[in-house]
Amino acid sequence: MPIPLMASPTLLVFLLFLSLLHQVASKAVIFEGFDENSELNLQGSSIIKTSRLLKLTNRSTNIVGHAFYATPFQMLNKNNTNPPLQPYAYSFSTNFVFSIVSPISGSGGFGLAFTIAPSTQFPGAEAGHYLGLVNSANDGNDSNHIFAVEFDTVNGYKDDSDTEGNHVGVNINGMDSIITEPAAYIEEGTDNVKEDFRMAKVDAVQVWIEYDGEKKTLNVTIAPLPLPRPSKPIIMNHNIDLYNVMEESMYVGFSASTGQETSSHYLLGWSFVVNGVAPLLNISNLPKPPPKEKEPTSFPWVNVAIGILSGLTFCLLCILFCLTCYRRYMDFEVLEDWEMDCPHRFRYKDLHIATKGFIESQLIGVGGFGAVYKGVLPSTGAEVAVKRIVRSPFHGMREFAAEIESLGKLRHKNLVNLQGWCKKKNDLLLVYDFIPNGSLDYVLYKPNNNNNFVLNWGQRFNILKDISAGLLYLHEEWEQVVIHRDVKTSNILIDAHLNARLGDFGLARLYNHGQVSHTTSVVGTIGYIAPELTRTGKACANTDVYSFGVVLLEVATGKRPLDSDQFFLVEWVIENYHLGQILEVVDPKLDSLYDEEEVELVLKLGLLCTQHRADYRPSMKQVTRYLNFDDPLPDIADWGHDVSGSSRLSEGFLEVTSSMGTVETLGYLSSISMSTKSIDAGR
Repeated sequence: MPIPLMASPTLLVFLLFLSLLHQVASKAVIFEGFDENSELNLQGSSIIKTSRLLKLTNRSTNIVGHAFYATPFQMLNKNNTNPPLQPYAYSFSTNFVFSIVSPISGSGGFGLAFTIAPSTQFPGAEAGHYLGLVNSANDGNDSNHIFAVEFDTVNGYKDDSDTEGNHVGVNINGMDSIITEPAAYIEEGTDNVKEDFRMAKVDAVQVWIEYDGEKKTLNVTIAPLPLPRPSKPIIMNHNIDLYNVMEESMYVGFSASTGQETSSHYLLGWSFVVNGVAPLLNISNLPKPPPKEKEPTSFPWVNVAIGILSGLTFCLLCILFCLTCYRRYMDFEVLEDWEMDCPHRFRYKDLHIATKGFIESQLIGVGGFGAVYKGVLPSTGAEVAVKRIVRSPFHGMREFAAEIESLGKLRHKNLVNLQGWCKKKNDLLLVYDFIPNGSLDYVLYKPNNNNNFVLNWGQRFNILKDISAGLLYLHEEWEQVVIHRDVKTSNILIDAHLNARLGDFGLARLYNHGQVSHTTSVVGTIGYIAPELTRTGKACANTDVYSFGVVLLEVATGKRPLDSDQFFLVEWVIENYHLGQILEVVDPKLDSLYDEEEVELVLKLGLLCTQHRADYRPSMKQVTRYLNFDDPLPDIADWGHDVSGSSRLSEGFLEVTSSMGTVETLGYLSSISMSTKSIDAGR
């Protein structure tokens, strides 16, 4: 038998619990000023100022600004257990402070609205009187599900309804207000006397809105800041059922717009809660209202003076503008294609300051077509090397671009890092990491370098392995094949830890893997040029291997490739090898303190790399394995050297390269020689 309802206390308690559960207040939202951490969805012209003001619109025409709390609220009670057991919209309460800054002349426009909507997106919404919520096509549609309390400063939309431009209105699904009241407040003890005020003229306006979902009544109260809350609302106990307007999940926030007339709309603070009383804002914690535009002076002569000063200022600005345009025209440079893909571009002014105006005391290296200066970047204090290339009929922008395009994209611990570049008229500048110990050439041969510092054999051997690793990266490990074409000791730099880096890529070539070289010019440095270059002019990986072979011999012997017209390093070493006294060529500065196995390996590998027949030379991968003792050197009876032929070829080198310009160095990036055709091929 069913238990009667009145006889079931447990059921009554359960129903009461359900009723209370559905009416529990949501988490209150309160903003006393705004910042980037405020949980707001901003759209349109809305921004948060550093002054903690939320600016919905600026003084642009026909714009819209939205600011909604990022998380939606539950707004419907569909499980009401209280008599008469009908669902209803939840109660809500809000307190906020806004400010409107309008122009002195004109009425400004248009206004802002506290809004509850099913989405933060309003497709097709128009500015002006539509406040960014609806448009002329969907205005008033029940499917909009929009509740808004507007604070309008302009009359014009359906004048028969909004009879006062400066008013408060309640809108359902459109801009045709169901009730409007002029902006006013009721002072204490004035027996319901309303005090009108212009919302755009006061510093700020404070608003309190309460909706009772069960009683279906709405109250709206306003007052100029800093007045306290008036005793009576301006819209009081207005009957309105929001059940059919609300959806279960609704977003709460603000919308504002301008039209042909403009105003700036700001929010200073806001609190909101569902099924509760919104927390009151602490006025002292709010940001200061934005300043209002001042009224014009009553003294006409002041206006005249201002007009004259404005005219003079305008003329001066025009002159400055013309001078600036002329200066920019004189300095104007068209960006070329390669500039778009290259590394960081430095300002010429910064490099001029860094090198103290490229004075001689900052000079650390000189080449045939330019110089290298030490510099300190003013922005970071970092030391750099600035290579200043001078244009000539034989080289110029294409060679400059070549070094940027090749070295600029390469990243390896044994290659000099190109930090950036600069181009201003005829000045072409490359910026590298500063390498404090200068070039290997400088360390090996200059008698006064670093207090007569002499590299021991272990340091020399590690330097050779470093450069071998760098060349292996260029030839086989990067996305393209890079032929350096000027491997020599003066282009090998020694850092503070005595690690070696290969630099100066002004003559470099890029090829796709498997592509055959078609270079037709002979470039490089006397003594390092492979013999076949004098016949074919085609640089390839084997020609770099030849140059590296000369470096191997040079480091082991301490002698230059060409010390006189009669001395050629490669010939001298091969002669001693045939006499069975190859260790007699070792640099005497080592004082016999070296590993004989390593020295003999380096000397024989140098001869193997400098064979006249290019196809007999090892690849850089093989060279690296030999230096690491991963593979034994091949036992070759005939090293492929023809002493008489070598002499003839050496003489040929002197003839071919005599027009290329000799190079002197102070120990940093010495070779800057380039040929007129060095960029035409291989790119």
